[in-house]
Amino acid sequence: MYKAIKNKEKKISVIGLGYVGLPIALEFAKQVPVVGFDIKAERVEMMKNKIDPSSELEPEDFDGCDIEFTANPKDLSQCHFHIIAVPTPIDEHKMPDLTPVLKASETIGKILKKGDYVVYESTVYPGCTEEDCVPVLEKMSGLKFIDDFKVGFSPERINPGDKEHTLTSIVKVSSGCDEESAENIAQVYEMIIKAGVHRASSIKVAEAAKIIENTQRDVNIALMNELSMIFNIMGINTYEVLEASGTKWNFLKFIPGLVGGHCIGVDPYYLLHKAKELGYHAKMINSGRSINDGMGAYVAEQTVKQIIAKGKEITSSKVLVMGMTFKEEVTDIRNSRVIDILDELEKYNVKFDIIDPFANPAEVDKEYGVKISDKAGNNYDACIIAVNHKAYSNYEEAYFEELMGEKGIIMDIKGVYRNKIRKLKYWSL
Repeated sequence: MYKAIKNKEKKISVIGLGYVGLPIALEFAKQVPVVGFDIKAERVEMMKNKIDPSSELEPEDFDGCDIEFTANPKDLSQCHFHIIAVPTPIDEHKMPDLTPVLKASETIGKILKKGDYVVYESTVYPGCTEEDCVPVLEKMSGLKFIDDFKVGFSPERINPGDKEHTLTSIVKVSSGCDEESAENIAQVYEMIIKAGVHRASSIKVAEAAKIIENTQRDVNIALMNELSMIFNIMGINTYEVLEASGTKWNFLKFIPGLVGGHCIGVDPYYLLHKAKELGYHAKMINSGRSINDGMGAYVAEQTVKQIIAKGKEITSSKVLVMGMTFKEEVTDIRNSRVIDILDELEKYNVKFDIIDPFANPAEVDKEYGVKISDKAGNNYDACIIAVNHKAYSNYEEAYFEELMGEKGIIMDIKGVYRNKIRKLKYWSL
């Protein structure tokens, strides 16, 4: 398979052209012919015009690429090496929602041919590829797994908004259903991954490796969040504590904050689901998730307490929330935990405005039912810096005084303005 692809005798397809799939498709398209498929025709048209719907790539990133963008699944039949890079979200009950990856499997299954390869990049629990996805491929194609087609798993490791750790500069983990497929898949990825490819011993090992990457971060951030609550009671600044502790060579430098997005705030639930299915209650992971899921409400409650402490009537107060995306310097609003702050403020009948230079107002309204303002107003009682966008890190204290007056309160989740605020009331995690 690798030789056939390298010699341009067989094509690669990428299913799902989001922040993960599109960069992969374009990198391969610089070497070999690629078909990029997405179910949303309007997104496909944008990419045909060198526009990344995720706003991660520039028009020049499309240059020199041998790629055909399509929303027609029949166009995938000309390909033999299929990469599935669709979302794996959770539902309202925080249970894994495999609908996108199973639908993608159906799409590929309908055009699957003898000798084809299917590689999953979507983050799932160990066993999902072989136990949930492969049966769909077999059913839709009428072919037999391993005998007629090969399957592998190579988890995505792209960090949205990160211009340093990009697709080609991050070591890729890959795996296959047998020795032949494992080596072919690794060699195919080595065509574009400059940092090298780690060959996992099995698909399950590769699945587990990915899911614990984000689970480890989740648990560590949860510890920092819990410490921040303890230090808040003690009247100690968490960031000053971390700065002091960080002078030791082996101290892990995690910081407190909201944990959202489609990776760290989601992936642990996939592992929890599988563990529970096997009869094991994962205490530490569950505790970490509980702490992190409660941070938005905690920030809102602390904001309310600070407003009341200033002698103000809470039901007539107004708060400015700066930031709505799930992390800094990205446009992605999916699973943004800023909504938890807003929901909690509403419970106290606190009025609020939201601003964000990256978030699309129409998408925010559709996803969360809240309106984003074009610019900040005035007469606010508090300002919550919820997302650490670069644009929010360079204001002088006078800017906030104009927004709030001399009795205003700055609620700084990421500690951006630590040691910079002299007159206004300042609080951070």
